[in-house]
Amino acid sequence: MTRDLPMNVFRSRDGTGIAFDRLGGSLPIVLVGGPFGYRTFPELRQLAEYLAARFTVVNYDRRGRGDSGDTAPYAVEREIEDLEAVIDAVGGAARVGGWSSGGLLALRAAAAGVRIERLAVYDPPFIVEGSGHPVPADLAAQLHELTSAGRRSAAVRLFMTKAMGVPPLVVGFMRCSPSWSRFREAARAIADVLPDARHRVLARQSRNVSMPVLAPVLEEFFGRPAQARRLPSSSAWAATPAA
Repeated sequence: MTRDLPMNVFRSRDGTGIAFDRLGGSLPIVLVGGPFGYRTFPELRQLAEYLAARFTVVNYDRRGRGDSGDTAPYAVEREIEDLEAVIDAVGGAARVGGWSSGGLLALRAAAAGVRIERLAVYDPPFIVEGSGHPVPADLAAQLHELTSAGRRSAAVRLFMTKAMGVPPLVVGFMRCSPSWSRFREAARAIADVLPDARHRVLARQSRNVSMPVLAPVLEEFFGRPAQARRLPSSSAWAATPAA
């Protein structure tokens, strides 16, 4: 059972309030959720409690989600600054685990020089050439139009059907989506291009991974001594569901 945690808030570089929980002690790990994730999501809280027996786990709400603020206009660079501020708050360097777009954000942050010692990404939503249908060129503009008009549900549906490839009739049942094979190829592709990286398939897991299965794998990976603090020579781990 997850426990109630006191909410903490820090200010990112542009003044946006970012809410986070801190649990445990020792080496810091920062968890970065996906596009629809938030820090009190039961599975993320469960994972944080598993890892807190050995690490200091920081679980935060990305801007525009949960209890965090949101300052317009949106830019990926602001989210990188948020992650950097979280890492600075726990000592200036950390191990990072990212899910879905949270994994992509962490990769972008590492490439930008944020001090990430070890990085694990699960189910990164890259589209490898030839592995799936192309994303519409004007998707970002369509999403911006919908969110600007306050039509957030329509924006979510558009993103899931056009970007993720989820059939419209099963938007709520992502395990039925043909996007799984593309995500598997994306994880392998990331591992192929990053230095000191490995790809791992978690047997009998879907996009909604079981935290008791994932936690010991992350514990073993994050528990190894860090070799460096920047992406060109740091360690990375890309995982994907088997289902």
